[in-house]
Amino acid sequence: ALAVIRAGAKPVYVDADPVTWNMKVGDIESLINRKTKAIMAVHIYGLTVDMDPLLEIAKKYKLKVIEDAAEVIGQTYKGKPCGSFGDISTFSFYPNKHITTGEGGMVLVNDEELSEKCKSLRNLCFGKKDRFVHEEYGWNFRMSNLQAAVGVAQLERLPRTIEKKREIGKIYHQHLHESKHFTLPLPQTDYCENIYWIFGILSNEENKNAKWWIGELLKEKIGTRPFFYPMHQQPCFETLTCPKKPLKNAERLSEKGFYLPSGITLTNDEAIRVCESIIKIEKS
Repeated sequence: ALAVIRAGAKPVYVDADPVTWNMKVGDIESLINRKTKAIMAVHIYGLTVDMDPLLEIAKKYKLKVIEDAAEVIGQTYKGKPCGSFGDISTFSFYPNKHITTGEGGMVLVNDEELSEKCKSLRNLCFGKKDRFVHEEYGWNFRMSNLQAAVGVAQLERLPRTIEKKREIGKIYHQHLHESKHFTLPLPQTDYCENIYWIFGILSNEENKNAKWWIGELLKEKIGTRPFFYPMHQQPCFETLTCPKKPLKNAERLSEKGFYLPSGITLTNDEAIRVCESIIKIEKS
């Protein structure tokens, strides 16, 4: 949303799907008006947005598609790699992603003119005729050769990273699937298999929200994190004239959802201990 706002545009929020936790594609069309320029598809937590109907809507209304694939590096939608669907697709190399360079990210485009524009913007828009005469605003978003080398090396082991993530997801499912206290993430949909960027769970108990579980697991020396806070409730966006309506699914996910440990250095025994601690807390 920050990128949209800083570009002078206005974000319009779509509620989350309560099952996949991604954007509710069926709600998109009702939010389009004559000022709409693009649809931003944000793949979240390990499953993908359902892209075919989204792309149909974009085609129908002649809208651009911006694909945020930061959390699904290595994931596919119907066998096609995420990041290949947008007019512009973005990735993140923050330390908790499948590939990290410490910080930074990557932009993918399939248009030579747009590619040159992106290269210029990330490099302070130096002048073409006179390097130090700037016709446009730019940013210092250059990636160092050292960072790039780290990223390329990690790219080579990406299949193993995803395999490890799925191993962790399988352990959590095996040990927690009988619990009535939680909703676990979908292992797969009709169009993709979960790569578990994180393993998130939702508390089903009215009197026990994510904060309660996070506190109880911390007593067991197990670190967890809450789901993202709803975009439409962010204090820094209060002055925007975006639709001020409840997005009930997103609000529930934020209140009830939290991540279990799922870094690639997590051992099977550690994952099992997390499950045992949850079961012990359930019985107490």
